[in-house]
Amino acid sequence: MSSFEYNQERDFDEIDRVTLTDETGRTLDCYIENAIEGTDGTYLLLMPVDIPVVILSWDNEEEGGDDIEAISNGILLEDQAEIEEVFADAKAVLAELDLTLKLTAFTLTVTGELPPIEDDGILTLELENDGPALDSEELQFLKDFYHHQQKYSIYTPLSPLLFLAKYNLLGKVELVSPEDEQMQRILEELLFDDIDD
Repeated sequence: MSSFEYNQERDFDEIDRVTLTDETGRTLDCYIENAIEGTDGTYLLLMPVDIPVVILSWDNEEEGGDDIEAISNGILLEDQAEIEEVFADAKAVLAELDLTLKLTAFTLTVTGELPPIEDDGILTLELENDGPALDSEELQFLKDFYHHQQKYSIYTPLSPLLFLAKYNLLGKVELVSPEDEQMQRILEELLFDDIDD
């Protein structure tokens, strides 16, 4: 990990972690996976401390078809109001697995021990992406639930969820979009440097 200045009075746990905050005031604790100095602050590669999860809703009309058809009809819940509406039900079914669902910033997370991965419980989610990033993601099935007769499923990504952030000159951590060319270079440097360590 590249070194950079930290306040020496902070304890060790704080040095290895930062807290991201979204516009609604929700927070997400993250480990600092890697860091590099830039001219306008320190860039950080972050990974959530807790386990990220996603909720998919299913097209009721297509239910009962084969698995391949069903996969194409799963819709990732991204609207905050819709997530909040089903949150209590999702939290209740995950509690049956001894997992605690949290409404955190930028992603839902759970604490607890995940069940073992089973091949028939892995779903490949096709992502709509304009850029050169991955266009599919593998997810591990956790639990199904219903809300107002609509079927939902809860999954956790098999690949780590990473965030690019900047520790700016004012000492505040803010998310940075990896879309522009300069950020792509910084992200690649963070990722490859992390692999080499």
